[in-house]
Amino acid sequence: MRSERVVVVGAGIGGLSAALILAARGLNVTVLERAATPGGKLREATPGTARIDCGPTVLTMPDVLADVFADAGESLSAHLTLHPSTVLARHAWSETERLDLFANIDRSADAIGVLAGAAEARGFLEFCARARRIHQTLDRPFMRRPEPSMTGLLRRAGPRALLGISPFGRLWPALGRHFRDPRLQQLFGRYATYCGSSPFLAPATLMLVAHVEQSGVWLVEGGMHRIAAAVASLAAARGARIRYGAEVAGIVAARGRCRGVRLADGERIEADAVLCNADVAALSSGAFGGPARSAVAATSPARRSLSALTWALEADTAGLELLRHTVFFSPDYPAEFADLRAGRLPRAPTVYVCAQDRDDAGRRSAGAAAGAERLLLIVNAPPTGDTRPSSDSEIRQCETQTFSELRRCGLVMHRRPERTELTTPAGFARLFPATGGGLYGQASHGWRATFRRPGVRSRMPGLYLAGGSTHPGPGVPMAALSGRMAAAAILQDLASTNRSAGTAIAGGMSTP
Repeated sequence: MRSERVVVVGAGIGGLSAALILAARGLNVTVLERAATPGGKLREATPGTARIDCGPTVLTMPDVLADVFADAGESLSAHLTLHPSTVLARHAWSETERLDLFANIDRSADAIGVLAGAAEARGFLEFCARARRIHQTLDRPFMRRPEPSMTGLLRRAGPRALLGISPFGRLWPALGRHFRDPRLQQLFGRYATYCGSSPFLAPATLMLVAHVEQSGVWLVEGGMHRIAAAVASLAAARGARIRYGAEVAGIVAARGRCRGVRLADGERIEADAVLCNADVAALSSGAFGGPARSAVAATSPARRSLSALTWALEADTAGLELLRHTVFFSPDYPAEFADLRAGRLPRAPTVYVCAQDRDDAGRRSAGAAAGAERLLLIVNAPPTGDTRPSSDSEIRQCETQTFSELRRCGLVMHRRPERTELTTPAGFARLFPATGGGLYGQASHGWRATFRRPGVRSRMPGLYLAGGSTHPGPGVPMAALSGRMAAAAILQDLASTNRSAGTAIAGGMSTP
């Protein structure tokens, strides 16, 4: 094993991906996670008799995970079984207004034509082509680069290509140029919430999320948490030490360089490099001590991404047939986001339901127990869990309205309180300090937001960053990509440091 010591703070998918790659290269890697299990936001709950995924529920871009495993000399298929989805999601606006989107664009266009007419179907195909161009322009030149930079993007993509993706326009009016039907504008505007943003404030470039999803959605056999468990297990097999219940209280620095970490129980662990997989707001807020506060730019609470109310539950359902992913849309989308901007729980929320015992065609899996099924419900909420947590009455009112929205669209859900686990923005704020419950780092509001996300190298030498609050953004593939890029940066910088070690300079000093 090489002598270089790397400490990874947090066992989210970004930190785990980096730990696996670094351990496979022979570095001395220690992962410190204050929770009892790996995954970070890829977490599970057990409100009843079975485990339920409570974080990301959609896997896209599996090539990123495949690259992480390949960097460790392994194949993704040897550790995870993925099943491609034919139906991306079912969408409902009422009992009679429903639309399924398919992995096949032509099938989706046909379904849109039935719902809204031939002109809207043509608009959808034009929208897909535009989303594809945006993704092609930004993928290699920007998203897969370790440091966000407008000048770098201009140099690699060229000003003509950049102007062609409408970087300064907003998503909502851009969608209006493709769809006259407000239901479709609402459906594709929802992609902004995938990174915790409002479709009314997000840039038009977020159309690329639609292309990513249309390029393929996969179901992970055993659930999304299996991704974190598989990467953690392989990292340990490659020599990484993963310590659970180990809370990092501070980043240790000397002469301006990161030198290790200090745990809450006082233990100090020295390191040649530290990778922080926590939300970057935890650094700038001082949660990891004074020396690390200036390692990243301060994160304003006003720029936080959305939080959520989530219900993990076992319940019986009737009426509308759920698919794996079903969305029940609010009757007034502008009002919903006006509530969120005002710091209120939405009075008429859009509700996402993940039916985890069903496949993309609505079939119950062979191993699922009869009767109640495992469900995760998500409603957008303001990220004010630390400054203005919602009162019990506000939460009850939102809960009542949430299940009323489901009934309005034809789904009846028979719940059992003893088999339900509710997580609020205040709960997420406790799980992820300094975020207020914001789940995606900074919101992608305005064209500058993308470039405000820090890259893999912090301002403090020796301290690196990964995870959904860093570049290139939130979501399992993006966080894994950030971890892969961080591992590459650590390896490059340690090699450079080793090559220069002991070099004499005037005055008898030596470079570190």
